[in-house]
Amino acid sequence: MIRVILPPHLRALANVGREVRVEVPGVVTQRTVLDAVEREYPMLLGTMRDRQNGQRRALVRFFACEEDLSNESPDAELPDRVVKGEEPFMVVGAMAGG
Repeated sequence: MIRVILPPHLRALANVGREVRVEVPGVVTQRTVLDAVEREYPMLLGTMRDRQNGQRRALVRFFACEEDLSNESPDAELPDRVVKGEEPFMVVGAMAGG
């Protein structure tokens, strides 16, 4: 099981706690994790990625093992510690303003 930490606004939308767990068959990548989250919580469709092109939304960031993965390929394998469930995949709502 892959552990996913969601930001407060997405937790409220999905009516879940801080962390959800999803089953990801095959290779664990950003894309397959987000596919699993959206499959389990369809109300989150379009909140983390654009529905048309699948691109990460501008004010959403992805982290794992203290690394910002936001600009990595969505098909790059996630760190082994995430795959083993030792570390979570984190979805973070970026701050904007000035």
